[in-house]
Amino acid sequence: MQKTLSVVNLRAIRENALKIKKELGERKFFAVVKADAYGHGAAEVAGCIEDIADCFCVAITDEGAALRVAGITKPVLVFTPPLGADDIKRAEFYNLSVTVNSVETAKFCAGLNCHVKVNTGMNRLGCNLSELPKVLERLDPQNIEGVYSHLYMPENLERSKKQLAVFNKAEALVRAKVPDVCAHISASGGFLRGGGFLKDGVRCGILLYGYAPAGFSAYGFKGALKVYARRTQKTEFIGGGVGYAAATENYKTLCSYRLGYADGFRRTVALGEKNLCMDAFIKNGGGDFECVFDNADAYAKRCGTISYEALTSVTRRSEIVYER
Repeated sequence: MQKTLSVVNLRAIRENALKIKKELGERKFFAVVKADAYGHGAAEVAGCIEDIADCFCVAITDEGAALRVAGITKPVLVFTPPLGADDIKRAEFYNLSVTVNSVETAKFCAGLNCHVKVNTGMNRLGCNLSELPKVLERLDPQNIEGVYSHLYMPENLERSKKQLAVFNKAEALVRAKVPDVCAHISASGGFLRGGGFLKDGVRCGILLYGYAPAGFSAYGFKGALKVYARRTQKTEFIGGGVGYAAATENYKTLCSYRLGYADGFRRTVALGEKNLCMDAFIKNGGGDFECVFDNADAYAKRCGTISYEALTSVTRRSEIVYER
């Protein structure tokens, strides 16, 4: 095996899901499995928790279609609004719920099940509150399953309260037309804040995989991913360099491992003795397999990024093995 080896503990993910669902009670649990379940494998993760989750969320229609092909039957919400006829056809064929974010989108999403996205202050996706009545005019109430928004700084209570106030107004407008609509504003951060931010349901992504957004703790949740590199050679050091860098000490032996920045790891964050090559790194000693990633927060800190980016990168060129 020349790929990296990623070991995903499905038991940990399932325990995380059960913990979320228990806290939510009768509210809906939207399990976010976009970006191949944050690098953990969307089909396997969704299959593992389908009896727990009420709905799955993906970023694009192709991800939703892949879940259907894998046998997932629970509702699937696509976050990105349809951008063309192909998206509409896929959503219809695979029975995916689309996001409506504007009057224009509402026009060509006619007949499709949808969640209306409202901009409450993140200014990324969603219609403004003033536009919402016109959006609703274009939609058949029978197709409106949900209304949602997104907290841009869930760690900031005052900012989040302002967004919630706007969202409550949007919810009232939609509920006047669709009384049993599902309203949801919170992702993992809002879930951890709790209270009124839970609404009718919560979209949990990063927390499902054992980590928390900035400003919150994932205490009690378990990380599920470890990545290993395989040793390709053990050689006597003859002087000169260590990969693409000059040696700064006199080694006895060096081990080469098949993992580099093409596998989703940062070239500027050393593994082993020096920086990474595209496909390999060199270490002073080591076994047949070297664990290079077992804590997304720790690795992200070294990289100057966040756990989300780390998780969605490090399984890029990897063989995934699942612990059940």
